[in-house]
Amino acid sequence: MEVGVALEERDYRRVRRAWNGMGRHYHTLAHLDACLREFDGVRELAARPGEVELALWLHDAVYRSWRRDNEAQSAALAADLLRAAPVECVERIRYMILDTQHREQELGGDNALVVDVDLSILGQPADVYDTFARAVRREYWWVPRARYVAGRCAVLEGFLARSSIYQSDTFYRSYETRARANLAAELARLKGACP
Repeated sequence: MEVGVALEERDYRRVRRAWNGMGRHYHTLAHLDACLREFDGVRELAARPGEVELALWLHDAVYRSWRRDNEAQSAALAADLLRAAPVECVERIRYMILDTQHREQELGGDNALVVDVDLSILGQPADVYDTFARAVRREYWWVPRARYVAGRCAVLEGFLARSSIYQSDTFYRSYETRARANLAAELARLKGACP
């Protein structure tokens, strides 16, 4: 990787173990693998592909559904694991990871690419999306149904209210229409299940 340092083999093992943590049903090694495969198809869009790849490896390394600081904790883990790398490289990777909080904001360059790759699941065929939605619910098993439905509806409505879900033309062309259809279908199912 052209970031000036590669993770040690023991660090890759540590990160892989983290992705296999208990309570994960969507944020698993399968999601990481899907992100890396997605990135392989658009690698030429990255200004610093090695940094993008490391950000993807680490973006959900810390994930607990009851916490609101998963991205911050993942970014802190990245900084710890990459402490021998140049400071500016580590900062870029940290910010790419923090941007996977998916707040509505204009992003550019590699940050937008990491976010688009992470959100590519939204634009997959309906059966793949439905499996994703069920896995997310399983991660939030501890949330009472009515509260989960309200929170999930708010998330879906937030994405649908955006002028575009994807920031790069490549992802917009590939996934925007299907993502909106998937989100709208899940929203309708959830609202239809309300008492």
